[in-house]
Amino acid sequence: MTDIKDIRRPVAKEMEGFEDYFRSQLQSPHKLLTLATNYIFRRKGKQLRPLLVFLSAKASGQTCEATYAAATLIELLHNASLVHDDVVDETYTRRGQWSLMGLWDSKVAVLVGDFFLSRGMSVALEGGHYEVLRIVSEAVRNLSEGELQQIEHARRMDMDEETYYDIIRRKTATLIEACTNAGAVSAGADEQTREALTRYGSALGMAFQIRDDIFDYTPGGLIGKPTLNDIKEQKLTLPLIEAMRKATTTERRKLRHEVRLHPQKAQTARLAAEMVDKYDGIEYARESMLRFAQEAKQAIDALKESEAKRSLIDLVDYNTGRTV
Repeated sequence: MTDIKDIRRPVAKEMEGFEDYFRSQLQSPHKLLTLATNYIFRRKGKQLRPLLVFLSAKASGQTCEATYAAATLIELLHNASLVHDDVVDETYTRRGQWSLMGLWDSKVAVLVGDFFLSRGMSVALEGGHYEVLRIVSEAVRNLSEGELQQIEHARRMDMDEETYYDIIRRKTATLIEACTNAGAVSAGADEQTREALTRYGSALGMAFQIRDDIFDYTPGGLIGKPTLNDIKEQKLTLPLIEAMRKATTTERRKLRHEVRLHPQKAQTARLAAEMVDKYDGIEYARESMLRFAQEAKQAIDALKESEAKRSLIDLVDYNTGRTV
């Protein structure tokens, strides 16, 4: 499988420049804020979202200052949403490292998240990138609605497959879609190219989230066991939704009872994992993920051949084919 370094190659120079640009937007005279933002910057991951912005711009034209602004706005928004999510979920660690919530407290975490949101809007406004700001603002609205919709259904344990897709489209796909849409806009792409990249981003985001939901029920990580964090947070995802659809009324009633009353108990998690295994929930979710992956590739089929387009296609396989 193609390595992430190979995928980044067409925009390697831009990604290096982005790091300096992004860091410059986080400068503050306040010591606590500087400590918090530096901590977040040091534990950055693969920076998938900025990468998508730059690849989409390169696949449809040329990168420019507007592309850096779009990538920065989206990365600031993404980090703000993670910080706020940790507060909402009372999460003290993220991917094996302390969250801001864990290092300081909820008040500091919320304020740092707010700072990121305000800086992101300032970056767009100062550069006059109003269409990019509109795209991202729409993504924020969808993200918030998706979170609330998930909470509503989690309490009732009544989510069906159609509702699940609607939620992950709002919660995850909308921000990935914003990356590819904003990247195209920053490069001055025509409407047809912009629409193709927007559809690509939406389908990739769907596949991306389904893959994460599959991971929760499959062996991995440091201990080689499923994490089952979703069921502990009373979140119904596709593997379990499919399993519950096939399960008997008695099985569904029992699981709902346990999740409502004892979501944190290991016994509840095991019950959910056993149901997913019994009714092939993982395989069903994997088939769905691969359908969205194929949809993403087909969306940009008509784009002019380029290294950036090749990387966008390889990125689909990288995100849906890896196991960790």
